[in-house]
Amino acid sequence: MDKNMDRPIEDMRLAQIGFLVNDIEKTKKEFARFFGVEEPETVNSGEYEITHTEYRGEPAPKAKCYMTFFYFGDLQMELIQPNEEPSIWREHLEQFGEGIHHISFNVKGMQKTISVCEDWGMKLLQRGEYRGANGRYAFMDALDSLKVVVELLERDE
Repeated sequence: MDKNMDRPIEDMRLAQIGFLVNDIEKTKKEFARFFGVEEPETVNSGEYEITHTEYRGEPAPKAKCYMTFFYFGDLQMELIQPNEEPSIWREHLEQFGEGIHHISFNVKGMQKTISVCEDWGMKLLQRGEYRGANGRYAFMDALDSLKVVVELLERDE
């Protein structure tokens, strides 16, 4: 890899840290108590007709999860409890257990950013649309180099 290559993500401000958990209700209660805040709402990822989830290049209509979010200024902390269907969430949880799964960055030009990340040696693991159909995400495998999955987030203007 050319060390002078442009960095893969233009805006390197960390937007989110994501954790995988087995029991989102129990875990969010503990985090809320630890942070001294109210428990946030838990939401589901939505139906395939909205999310269009792809896992390792194939449609994944049954891959779903529950999510909840804590906010610290511009930084978001996400807890994810996946269902039992194949997904990067389920795969990672089974392989590594509960804990940090990804760091996220906001991007403009999702496909271009995916291509640049692939040039850096990252592989696209999973992609889809947000539950509200107002943006998209892509999980890139950076476990070998960065020891974490990188999530790209693109919101519609």
